[in-house]
Amino acid sequence: MLRYRLFMWNNHTSYALPCLKTKHTAANSTIKVQHALSFHTKWKANNRAFYKSRAINSSGITNSEYLTAQQNEALFNLIAGDKLIKYVKQPISEPLFLNTQLFFNPVNVTQKNYWHRDMQYHLNVQEQQAALNGPDVVHCRLALEDEPGMELVPHSHKNWDTPEELNVRLAKNNKLPSDNLTTGKVIKLNAGDLLLFSANMIHRGLYGKNRLALDIIFCENALQLTAFINAANTPSSAIANKTDNPLVFFNPL
Repeated sequence: MLRYRLFMWNNHTSYALPCLKTKHTAANSTIKVQHALSFHTKWKANNRAFYKSRAINSSGITNSEYLTAQQNEALFNLIAGDKLIKYVKQPISEPLFLNTQLFFNPVNVTQKNYWHRDMQYHLNVQEQQAALNGPDVVHCRLALEDEPGMELVPHSHKNWDTPEELNVRLAKNNKLPSDNLTTGKVIKLNAGDLLLFSANMIHRGLYGKNRLALDIIFCENALQLTAFINAANTPSSAIANKTDNPLVFFNPL
């Protein structure tokens, strides 16, 4: 039997989901891990220098470059499945699929993790603060192996940085993004755990063990977010219509 736990990003309360008792469900879970490993092996071979120098994640898993059509269809069924979408709809009433990422340990064991908000890589500081009152992006992190997990700053998806958090996150005043924060909360993840958290939160991944996690990312239907949707990562209409929630793959704008 497999037991899944859910950690919601808004209050970090953990819930034990129903045990998955059927052989069919257990087999499907194993298949998802196999698909991720298949992608990871091929991606590493094609991005050897980047992987060995500093990579901690890959993205665009569903763009068909490294997976078969059958493997992609299985992932689309996972992404748009009722089991996941019912939780995604708690923070986002009409979610749209944005992208996938696969997180792993860096090859360089001395490489440090770093606090960040996802939006800091395309917005200036003033825009980042304003974005806390705007549309949201939600990561659904499915741990494929036991791992140290994530460290988050509770409520930072709506609250702006304290002076300590801003100095660390932006490496100011002799601080580094890898420095510890007094406000951080560690959430350990075991294989099968699902963590939902806002991309706007101050967060960092924790390296160690056999870290391998699949992130499925959803966004609200807002132009500043849907502009990042890559059509190459989405299924055809025929494949989408086979899923439980095909509308998560379509942008009505």
